[in-house]
Amino acid sequence: MSHFDPEKDASRFVLLSDMIPSIIQEIRYFSTYNFIGERIDGYEEPISLLTREAARALKSVANEMNVKGYRLKIFDTYRPTTAVKHFILWGIEDQDVRMKPYFYPNVVKQELFSKGYIAKKSSHSRGSTVDLTLLDMSTGKELDMGSSFDWFGEESHPDYRGITDEQYENRMFLREAMLRNGFTPIDCEWWHFTLADEPFPDTYFSFPVSMDSLRK
Repeated sequence: MSHFDPEKDASRFVLLSDMIPSIIQEIRYFSTYNFIGERIDGYEEPISLLTREAARALKSVANEMNVKGYRLKIFDTYRPTTAVKHFILWGIEDQDVRMKPYFYPNVVKQELFSKGYIAKKSSHSRGSTVDLTLLDMSTGKELDMGSSFDWFGEESHPDYRGITDEQYENRMFLREAMLRNGFTPIDCEWWHFTLADEPFPDTYFSFPVSMDSLRK
């Protein structure tokens, strides 16, 4: 008799592109263009997995934005605990700062954890957190948010005012849509939101980001 491990149970997760076909996906941790510079453990396919509840709420955001001429662009959703371990081990490795100019030029690598930019236990692993931005359908470009995804610095704090009024308004436009549909923000990343009524507030999942995980 096999032992049931709730951390490996993806039965209440869905493929986000099935729920919201209009999304654009740039799964950074499947690629090498991220703050570490290599594909992250646990990302076996460039897809987005989310709990059914979070995906349903995000679909409401997508519908609202589509009517206004925007599409959701997804950078990350569910993140397995194996990926978080990869982050932690990288944080211990003093010498590897190859991506510093692109993601954390003004922050000492060893302070990325203490300052809250990288979590040793991530809400993403609970399956109801999303990192995203908006794409303007009329231009085909992302809205200018004043900093890029995973830029570690105060410039990424949602309330940072050292940006243009338009950049700040774009942040608030995304934030207000997410709040209206049941998500909560954090204070250091304008792109990061968690479903307030998340179904697994205490479970950190470990199954990989792959279609096979959903089929089991």
